[in-house]
Amino acid sequence: MSTRPFPPQKQMTGMLGHPVAENPIDRMFDAVYAHYGLNWQFWKSDIASSHELMAAIHGAKALGYAGFCITVPYKVASIPALDAVDQDVQDIGAANYVTIEQGRTVGHNNDGKGVVKAISKVSPIAGKRVAMLGAGGAGRAMAAEIARAGAAHLTVITRNEAQGQEVAEMVRRVTGIPVAWLHWEGDVTIPEGTQILLNATHLGAAPELGQVPVDWDSIGASITVVDVITNPRITPFLETARNKGCPIANGVEMLVQLAMQIFQAWTGIIPEEAVFQDAVSKALAE
Repeated sequence: MSTRPFPPQKQMTGMLGHPVAENPIDRMFDAVYAHYGLNWQFWKSDIASSHELMAAIHGAKALGYAGFCITVPYKVASIPALDAVDQDVQDIGAANYVTIEQGRTVGHNNDGKGVVKAISKVSPIAGKRVAMLGAGGAGRAMAAEIARAGAAHLTVITRNEAQGQEVAEMVRRVTGIPVAWLHWEGDVTIPEGTQILLNATHLGAAPELGQVPVDWDSIGASITVVDVITNPRITPFLETARNKGCPIANGVEMLVQLAMQIFQAWTGIIPEEAVFQDAVSKALAE
């Protein structure tokens, strides 16, 4: 009588955030792991509070995770629970993924690198005037990397003045470009001369699909409009912009670009972009 050996335990990876249900990242990563023959799995975890976040980070380390992503609203709050952070996290003040190296959690941030690559497929950033709606954990990283990519000027638009001014000061400190803060009240008027407009808020995500409150009369067809939302690919914000004739860049493209870097950091494998693009399209049932 022959016996079959049990398969090895799957190598776990995942994402911590709230909410996470509509994010396609788990299905995308699992498809890519399967493509490369890896006995790995990606597990999304909806973490209800900052108190539980600390327990989840320590739990992931104890369970032998290779690493995990961090999404809203914990990209800043997660830092005190990590054993170390890289220079990007030190500069930006937010982390979006973690590697676990020799039992130590190390925080990294490539949110901005992902959005820069996504925008660059549509429009050059160097020399452009950029306006960004929101300044949360993802927005902090995006603002810094867009500035590093050569933007001529950045306007940070937030409802919370302290948050917006703090991010503006961070960008000035780490990049040296001129940055202004604009109060977001009602339908915000986008500053004249803006050439790239970025929604770095959660407004427009499934299932609510809410509108981003902006004055569309202040957004001309020459402005490149960008959204960080990953589901749906074309948000109401991007659909309105596209109907005005604006070039658009979507959050799914940003997700692919940053996920490829995270996959390589965790596995040591340099992935093919086409594999990730196909995986995310299937995850979104496109």
